[in-house]
Amino acid sequence: MDSNTPQPTAIKLHAKSRVMELEFSDDSRYELSYELLRVYSPSAEVRGHGPGQEVLQVGKREVDISALEPVGNYAVQPTFSDGHDTGIYSWEYLFWLGTNRDALWRQYLERLEAAGATREPGPAPFEQRPQSK
Repeated sequence: MDSNTPQPTAIKLHAKSRVMELEFSDDSRYELSYELLRVYSPSAEVRGHGPGQEVLQVGKREVDISALEPVGNYAVQPTFSDGHDTGIYSWEYLFWLGTNRDALWRQYLERLEAAGATREPGPAPFEQRPQSK
């Protein structure tokens, strides 16, 4: 972790508005939607194992955070209502998400549109399976 990254002084989950409120030691304050946190999860499931392997997350508009666990003195690990629980959000990553929130949100919406996908929850897309003989 970068020693210049401000440390969080408060983390609050707001269930009704689905927002994580973060306050940092430099007096900055950010509100990150659960949806943004979920679609930008630092997990391999979302980010892949290298550049170009990112997986676009769709249908996450109504995702909730059902639990938030500390990871040492450097991160938190949320459990999302869709079962995703493998992302470890370092203080540095949360600060980065906060400072880049608007641009990240625009990029996410553009990626959804380009893929013809939606933020709305719904059934998983039909998968073509080879027919048995």
